[in-house]
Amino acid sequence: MQNEWLRRFPLAVIVIAQLFGTSLWFSVNGVGLALQRDLGISEVDLGRLTLMVQAGFIVGTLTIAMTGLADRFRASRIFAASCLLGGVINAGFTLTVDYQPFAMSLRFMTGLCLAGIYPLGMKLIIGWTPRHTGLALAWLVGMLTLGTALPHLLRGATFTLDWQIPLLLASSLALLGGAMIFILGDGPHLPASSGPVRLSEGLSAFRKRNFRAIASGYFGHAWELYAFWMLVPFLVAREIQRLQMSDQSAAWLSFNIIALGTTGCLCGGFLSKCLGSLRVARWALACSGLIGLIYPLLGHPMLGSASPLILLALLCLWGFSVIADSPQFSALAAATAPKEQVGSTLAIMNALGFALTIPAIALTTWLWSTQGLWVLWWLLPGPTLGLWALSALKDESFGPIQTAK
Repeated sequence: MQNEWLRRFPLAVIVIAQLFGTSLWFSVNGVGLALQRDLGISEVDLGRLTLMVQAGFIVGTLTIAMTGLADRFRASRIFAASCLLGGVINAGFTLTVDYQPFAMSLRFMTGLCLAGIYPLGMKLIIGWTPRHTGLALAWLVGMLTLGTALPHLLRGATFTLDWQIPLLLASSLALLGGAMIFILGDGPHLPASSGPVRLSEGLSAFRKRNFRAIASGYFGHAWELYAFWMLVPFLVAREIQRLQMSDQSAAWLSFNIIALGTTGCLCGGFLSKCLGSLRVARWALACSGLIGLIYPLLGHPMLGSASPLILLALLCLWGFSVIADSPQFSALAAATAPKEQVGSTLAIMNALGFALTIPAIALTTWLWSTQGLWVLWWLLPGPTLGLWALSALKDESFGPIQTAK
């Protein structure tokens, strides 16, 4: 009976489970300011913990793809098991935070588990909603964004309680998301297995000029995205201090700024139907890059710092635009990759993109204490080089794309 009810609304079940599962991604960042205040953890330490999640996700994604694990076992079972393990490991972090090697190992394992949540969510979407894959995957990326913001919401809602509580709540949500997918099961429209990914096949697509340009644009987007999300609490805390507001406000504002990316994804998806994915990706990348350029100029005291409200409004616009191009890059990459190698090509492209988030996060968190707002200019090479790569493509060659992966 319960199974039948869930199957009536498979898209809603999958995206909600995705939201709950991906709350593990930035769960530690959600309590980052509390860890700095109570335990003396620095921005660099927080950056390292985030880097370990990214590294674990890359390793896990490539392992699943290259071993064909997702074809040997049901996607719903892998998703549910990953949520279960991820929730337990995330809860275990509360016991090991004082022991950096253990804490970093647990964050790496959390990243491994996330590799069984986000990519497998895509497969579940295709299995349940084959006629509306493009819009459904836009919702999925939106839920990834909202899941990234969710730890800040949990912190804001439990601000008077110990910092461990939001982490335990994120773990509980992950367990709930896994249970939902376990009950739902796999969809009746799963595509035929493409087998394990071969590295040489995935890289061969880069010989195609159009795909190479799209991938380069995606790499520029990836360089900026996660480093920006990592810096949001620091940027918000700076303006909250100037406004003499409570630290609890920082958690609420950080959530809203990152969560606006969900709206950006959905708006970009609707606009792509009439403007095309390439135009939407360009505009979003240009918007986020322009904000990254002017933000330090407006916010630096030596140049006459703008009002905190103006800077917070800019952060909201940045949060909206920084992820709006992501579903469009996925759609464009799927459209330009060799049809017989789409799976392997996208797996390699995504892995390379997430690999680029590691030096971006490391660099910006390492320099934050000495450079302050100027550290944002280290994000500019991403949008700049991405736009330069996309300039080689003609808008007319890329009409509205209905499917994405």
